[in-house]
Amino acid sequence: MTVINLGNNHTIFNHFIQEIRDINIQNDSMRFRRNIERIGEVFAYEISKKLQYKNKEITTPLGISTESLISEKPVLATILRAGLPLHQGLLNYFDSSDSSFISAYREHKKDGSFDIKIEYMSSPNINEKTLILCDPMIASGASMVMAMEAILSKGKPKHIHIVGIIASTEGINYLKENSPINNFTLWIGAEDSAMTSESYIVPGLGDAGDLAYGEKK
Repeated sequence: MTVINLGNNHTIFNHFIQEIRDINIQNDSMRFRRNIERIGEVFAYEISKKLQYKNKEITTPLGISTESLISEKPVLATILRAGLPLHQGLLNYFDSSDSSFISAYREHKKDGSFDIKIEYMSSPNINEKTLILCDPMIASGASMVMAMEAILSKGKPKHIHIVGIIASTEGINYLKENSPINNFTLWIGAEDSAMTSESYIVPGLGDAGDLAYGEKK
């Protein structure tokens, strides 16, 4: 597993991270979603540097220009519902890509613990394709591992890029130790060291799905 933390660089990317964390700015759900989307666009740009390219001649009104263009079409996958704005940001750049959607939820128990359940998945064949799987928050890492296991039933990808905006140290370690494959790239925007007993990242940002789309009942 290779981990790339874009937050370690001094760029406008960190401004977007700051805004989604800020409790005052979070009150604007439209801005929250748009910032998540913009973060997805930055991830897409950086991931594009890892893809395969080939030269193509382009006819302009005044001649021929040779351009280096992406020669593969990655499949974009996300975990519902919190992952939708992040997915849209990736899709804004990889705009001809096919999409996969995975519905995962927490099944809470009386003792306060919970299990992660995969309820539904819709996906094209991913055999020999580059897969980009995103979820804004990688807390315990369990839901991401289960999502990987589920989507691998659709084929063996050439490479997997996992995208998470904020990841806990525990979640990163869990992915490293429990993922169904070893050779994948984890892209994050920030690494936070702590989690609550309910598996919320600290300082984190709260519940990304609720902030984007309203509280669940």
